[in-house]
Amino acid sequence: MAVAELYTQYNRVWIPDPEEVWKSAEIAKDYRVGDKVLRLLLEDGTELDYSVNPESLPPLRNPDILVGENDLTALSYLHEPAVLHNLRIRFAESKLIYTYSGIILVAMNPYKQLPIYGDAIIHAYSGQNMGDMDPHIFAVAEEAYKQMARNNRNQSIIVSGESGAGKTVSARYAMRYFATVSKSGSNAHVEDKVLASNPITEAVGNAKTTRNDNSSRFGKYTEISFDEQNQIIGANMSTYLLEKSRVVFQSENERNYHIFYQLCASAQQSEFKHLKLGSAEEFNYTRMGGNTVIEGVNDRAEMVETQKTFTLLGFKEDFQMDVFKILAAILHLGNVQITAVGNERSSVSEDDSHLKVFCELLGLESGRVAQWLCNRKIVTSSETVVKPMTRPQAVNARDALAKKIYAHLFDFIVERINQALQFSGKQHTFIGVLDIYGFETFDVNSFEQFCINYANEKLQQQFNMHVFKLEQEEYMKEDIPWTLIDFYDNQPVIDLIEAKMGILELLDEECLLPHGTDENWLQKLYNNFVNRNPLFEKPRMSNTSFVIQHFADKVEYKCEGFLEKNRDTVYDMLVEILRASKFRSSLYLLMETLNATTPHYVRCIKPNDEKLPFEFDSKRIVQQLRACGVLETIRISAQSYPSRWTYIEFYSRYGILMTKQELSFSDKKEVCKVVLHRLIQDSNQYQFGKTKIFFRAGQVAYLEKLRLDKLRQSCVMVQKHMRGWLQRKKFLRERRAALIIQQYFRGQQTVRKAITAVALKEAWAAIIIQKHCRGYLVRSLYQLIRMATITMQAYSRGFLARRRYRKMLEEHKAVILQKYARAWLARRRFQSIRRFVLNIQLTYRVQRLQKKLEDQNKENHGLVEKLTSLAALRAGDVEKIQKLEAELEKAATHRRNYEEKGKRYRDAVEEKLAKLQKHNSELETQKEQIQLKLQEKTEELKEKMDNLTKQLFDDVQKEERQRMLLEKSFELKTQDYEKQIQSLKEEIKALKDEKMQLQHLVEGEHVTSDGLKAEVARLSKQVKTISEFEKEIELLQAQKIDVEKHVQSQKREMREKMSEITKQLLESYDIEDVRSRLSVEDLEHLNEDGELWFAYEGLKKATRVLESHFQSQKDCYEKEIEALNFKVVHLSQEINHLQKLFREENDINESIRHEVTRLTSENMMIPDFKQQISELEKQKQDLEIRLNEQAEKMKGKLEELSNQLHRSQEEEGTQRKALEAQNEIHTKEKEKLIDKIQEMQEASDHLKKQFETESEVKCNFRQEASRLTLENRDLEEELDMKDRVIKKLQDQVKTLSKTIGKANDVHSSSGPKEYLGMLQYKREDEAKLIQNLILDLKPRGVVVNMIPGLPAHILFMCVRYADSLNDANMLKSLMNSTINGIKQVVKEHLEDFEMLSFWLSNTCHFLNCLKQYSGEEEFMKHNSPQQNKNCLNNFDLSEYRQILSDVAIRIYHQFIIIMEKNIQPIIVPGMLEYESLQGISGLKPTGFRKRSSSIDDTDGYTMTSVLQQLSYFYTTMCQNGLDPELVRQAVKQLFFLIGAVTLNSLFLRKDMCSCRKGMQIRCNISYLEEWLKDKNLQNSLAKETLEPLSQAAWLLQVKKTTDSDAKEIYERCTSLSAVQIIKILNSYTPIDDFEKRVTPSFVRKVQALLNSREDSSQLMLDTKYLFQVTFPFTPSPHALEMIQIPSSFKLGFLNRL
Repeated sequence: MAVAELYTQYNRVWIPDPEEVWKSAEIAKDYRVGDKVLRLLLEDGTELDYSVNPESLPPLRNPDILVGENDLTALSYLHEPAVLHNLRIRFAESKLIYTYSGIILVAMNPYKQLPIYGDAIIHAYSGQNMGDMDPHIFAVAEEAYKQMARNNRNQSIIVSGESGAGKTVSARYAMRYFATVSKSGSNAHVEDKVLASNPITEAVGNAKTTRNDNSSRFGKYTEISFDEQNQIIGANMSTYLLEKSRVVFQSENERNYHIFYQLCASAQQSEFKHLKLGSAEEFNYTRMGGNTVIEGVNDRAEMVETQKTFTLLGFKEDFQMDVFKILAAILHLGNVQITAVGNERSSVSEDDSHLKVFCELLGLESGRVAQWLCNRKIVTSSETVVKPMTRPQAVNARDALAKKIYAHLFDFIVERINQALQFSGKQHTFIGVLDIYGFETFDVNSFEQFCINYANEKLQQQFNMHVFKLEQEEYMKEDIPWTLIDFYDNQPVIDLIEAKMGILELLDEECLLPHGTDENWLQKLYNNFVNRNPLFEKPRMSNTSFVIQHFADKVEYKCEGFLEKNRDTVYDMLVEILRASKFRSSLYLLMETLNATTPHYVRCIKPNDEKLPFEFDSKRIVQQLRACGVLETIRISAQSYPSRWTYIEFYSRYGILMTKQELSFSDKKEVCKVVLHRLIQDSNQYQFGKTKIFFRAGQVAYLEKLRLDKLRQSCVMVQKHMRGWLQRKKFLRERRAALIIQQYFRGQQTVRKAITAVALKEAWAAIIIQKHCRGYLVRSLYQLIRMATITMQAYSRGFLARRRYRKMLEEHKAVILQKYARAWLARRRFQSIRRFVLNIQLTYRVQRLQKKLEDQNKENHGLVEKLTSLAALRAGDVEKIQKLEAELEKAATHRRNYEEKGKRYRDAVEEKLAKLQKHNSELETQKEQIQLKLQEKTEELKEKMDNLTKQLFDDVQKEERQRMLLEKSFELKTQDYEKQIQSLKEEIKALKDEKMQLQHLVEGEHVTSDGLKAEVARLSKQVKTISEFEKEIELLQAQKIDVEKHVQSQKREMREKMSEITKQLLESYDIEDVRSRLSVEDLEHLNEDGELWFAYEGLKKATRVLESHFQSQKDCYEKEIEALNFKVVHLSQEINHLQKLFREENDINESIRHEVTRLTSENMMIPDFKQQISELEKQKQDLEIRLNEQAEKMKGKLEELSNQLHRSQEEEGTQRKALEAQNEIHTKEKEKLIDKIQEMQEASDHLKKQFETESEVKCNFRQEASRLTLENRDLEEELDMKDRVIKKLQDQVKTLSKTIGKANDVHSSSGPKEYLGMLQYKREDEAKLIQNLILDLKPRGVVVNMIPGLPAHILFMCVRYADSLNDANMLKSLMNSTINGIKQVVKEHLEDFEMLSFWLSNTCHFLNCLKQYSGEEEFMKHNSPQQNKNCLNNFDLSEYRQILSDVAIRIYHQFIIIMEKNIQPIIVPGMLEYESLQGISGLKPTGFRKRSSSIDDTDGYTMTSVLQQLSYFYTTMCQNGLDPELVRQAVKQLFFLIGAVTLNSLFLRKDMCSCRKGMQIRCNISYLEEWLKDKNLQNSLAKETLEPLSQAAWLLQVKKTTDSDAKEIYERCTSLSAVQIIKILNSYTPIDDFEKRVTPSFVRKVQALLNSREDSSQLMLDTKYLFQVTFPFTPSPHALEMIQIPSSFKLGFLNRL
């Protein structure tokens, strides 16, 4: 599009103005090519015809949407008025002092302290991209630091500007940023030293000028060195162009260097009294400016600060005092009085007090100094001549000496500072900070301005080349055709100054001449350059000056003093190296250094000369913008494609201009190209790059105009339809109202026409007639209805009374029936409850039996182990066996006596068995008779047995489940026995060699062991008979149960039959049928005769007969049950008698045990005891056969009850067969062994078979015991007796083990083990415990299968063990090792979040265990009684609790730091940048700094990323068992960080301060609140930490125009400080033209309301703030006795006690 086409009505332009430089005007009429005048409308409403020509139309103004941008290059129209206006909006209205202009940071001096330089701001900019945040000096420093770290390339920051623009402060902040973000790990405090160099150089190099109270009067280049870790290791400083003339001369309202005034202010202190100083007004060199005090500056305090920085840099007090002596000497030198002696001479009195002090301080002879101050020495080739000087010459010489001394002192101090900042290591990279004068032009310009402007010419040349290079790189990167841009090249000016026979060379040449003068040098310049070089001019009205056309402006220089300042004359000395030459060489080195680095530019601007805060002087600012190269950058950018948009930005911004067809394309890049081709036909106005679209000047404004027009058209369309709808709605409402009015009006007219006097009388008469007629009709109808109603009431009331009577009779009969029925139901319910209680009792007893059997199996296993261990120890006891042979003979005699007693006992037992068998046969016959009777009755009641069968089937299923459980336990025990068999095999093989040695001894002792074998045989027989008796009793009990069940079933059947007969009798008469057949009179007649009553009485009699019959049957059955009970009692008496006999046998066994004990004490009965056991095993085989026969019989009887039980018995039989088959295989394998060893193997096999058969018998016992009643207690006592017998055998084994020295191998009792909640460990295992449990433990994969805090509980159980031993050293060592181990594992995993969470949880659990079991009442409130028993008894560990609490706090802080470190990079992209509400945010151009690399940033963080990270933290904390209260505190800390980081970033990002972004933030906050609700963390106070962010989001959305709005903001934003509220209001940026900026007047209103607040003046929230953590006491619910150690912990050396 042609530029002229943009000059249409309502567009705005800039026209020159003498006051404001540029002012805005609106085009009142479209411009057409060829028009001479442009019709304009000024802002004050006046019209103006502005003369124009097509070649120079006034510059167009940017749309308001682009005004106030962070980067000037984002403006569509790039020219001087646009730049000036953008800076005015940002500085004067938004109070923003920094603005980007491409690669330049423009810094406006606010002349006010701003809260934007704190550490929080530094941390906010650290790690951020330069375009992501608002412009700032910290952003430039971060960019330099990042490029240095990323590219390993040296960087430089060039800070320039005129005096008072803020160069020194900017350079200081840049160095402070580097010192903060690159803290070194050493203790040398290098960063502090680098920063400390600034106050010293400012004290000796800065002074007050008319433009600046702290003006740097020298140029400084500070090179900060970094190592490979990008940490500061040192620095080096170079200085340029020190203004030495200020030492001896100051203009009005200016001061000398600060250090002089600091010395004078401290003159009265004791350490400075020898300097003999006074106030600054007493010395010539400090009072020339007339004002020696700077408002707001305390020179004495500044002196103290200067001394501190001297000390920090390592300067000793002697050195400091030497420096102060020289400075004081300079002041005294300035007060030396020189008097004129005639016209040719001058003199200085040797008695001059200041001269004496000067000489005293410097150690000089006052006479020689006085002489040479007034004379000079001229050395020729032949002689040396002393020539006196006039007074002016002497004064000049004195001042030159003072300047020389000060210059050398300044250089010396800088050199010593560099020495203090030296570093021993190797420099990897560096960042240089150049603080130098900007371009200067005054009314009178001399040698200093010439040198400054010359240096700026060199810097400007380097700057132009760098800008040109960056533009070229950008075009090449985007594949845009590169065309040469015409930019200003100042090489001709530089050649004019420094080329051969240039200005500087002519100056040096003139200085070498003895009689060289300024006038001669100037004449040479005129001769060489006037009319020959266009950049050099001769003023028309002056012959003592010359003009040079610099890049910024023309400057006129006075030649007076050029030679003297260049020569820097000090008489009586040879002329040293010329000053200009030195400056030229140092400038060359500086430029060479800068060219080798990547430069970053900071241009400081002075907004006004009055030093007023935020006052914008357009003239002064434009002058500086022209001088500092900002406009040149703009000009270079404007010549090509200044506006650059990424494709996604263009698509989002101008999607409104796209058609539906274009929006349907999937490739957004192609959509952008198609739209641009359609909107802008001239393809030369834009170019498509890889990631960006490049526009020429004005094209973005044109697109914005199209967008605004489209929005305006859309608004008009919406308004049109809305207004039409409102008008239609209004019209319909009015039309409806008009119709209603017409209706009433017309009706009223009709009524008026129809009403006359006659009509009224007739109507009244008709009404009266109607009244009487209607009354009569109504009365007649009422009487008829009343009569009918009374008749119906009479009949109905009679009917109801009769029905009520009949109902009373029926209810009376029903109550009687209910009484009997309910009684029967109550009895039935009682019996069912009784059966349920019996089943519970039986289940409990079965469990007890099961436990006893398990304990028996464990004891048998221990017996096998004892026997095998005893067999291994027999080799050494051969000699003792030979000594006991004689005593064995005595034992044989005792055995004979025992045999006789045993025979008598056996005979008695056989008699008892015969009697029991006889009783058993009688019971069998009685049982058969009872079964015959029951079969006859059950045939009649088969149909009634279904319910009983179901109930029995349910019981059988329950028993089947119990049987399955027993079978599973049996299988497990079988596997254990198989393992034991295998182990015995291995032990038997090991015993082969030992048995060979015992062979002969075993043969010799066969005879002596026969007696013991017989005794053991008798014992086994007795055990066998007892087991047979037990079987018989069990059979009888089973028969009794069967009989009882049959009786109970018959009772139930009879009762049911009775109830059915009763029902049949009642149902045989159909009451309703009879009632229907009989009339009312018949029914009354029947009732009168009593026939119904007789029928009812007959029914009652029938019922009584049935009840008596049932009662007789019940009595018969009860008698039979009593007879069976009597027999059972008789059998129980017989069993008691057998028990007495068994006790006698136990006495005999006890005597045998004593004998065996006596023999084993001498250790000779081991082989005999083996043979005895083998014989016992053979007899137990016979017992097994008998038991199997009894099991066969019991199985046959149980088949009558249930087929299910029969199957279970068959399965058990198959299992026993399988076990017997396995045993046979074992015996076949053993037969292959040697004959003599075979005896021992058979003994072991028989012993194993004994255990197996015992387990099988006990399984049968468990199955049968489930069907017994309360009378089976006697059988339990018999089992207990059997257990006691086996225990006695175990006691014999134990006595043998004690004799061999195995006293510690004592087995536990038959009950389950009870643990004490302690873990036994050895002192030497402590290190292994800490290593395995703390240092090597990996939480991942373990915490899922553990109770929370398991390592802590294990450690505490070890602590309890040490406490129980009352071993203070052991306990102290364990606690110290534990604490050190926790510290070490945390230190080794400082970055591992899961490990920190795991050990924070365990540390808290360990601390809670120490409190819970400390014995203190406040911690024992929630303990169980057992937990109170587990309390520590001997030691108070309160000190260790405090230490653990401190450790937990440190772990928690590191834990929070790691969480913050992980989530912090996600916060700003997810909370602030990501669009949770898609499509409501509008993108704007971002200028040079924002470089997108792709169309869709799909890899960026979103709000989902924030929520996922929070969920990961929460899940990990919960999995590791962290206390819920600690979890809430951690979440609160995280939410505070999220709110603070988001809000801080919002403060520093003007582009985010919009209404739509406020909606996005509010939406994201709601997501966080939903997350809290989902995790049940509403009471964690985390939501409250987001209140400042929530109020900031509200502030962005609320209306901001009226006084009421200001008051609402004041009342609502209580969590935001006044500084923060004003910052948001100033930063508010509209996204569209329809939004309005916040006016400065509204901001002032809000600020006036906020002045009453007394809140913090800090802008940023402290993201490092940590809430105070509290560790709640939560007692452990886990019992220490039940805690088991997983094998994965590798803590097998710990034993549970």
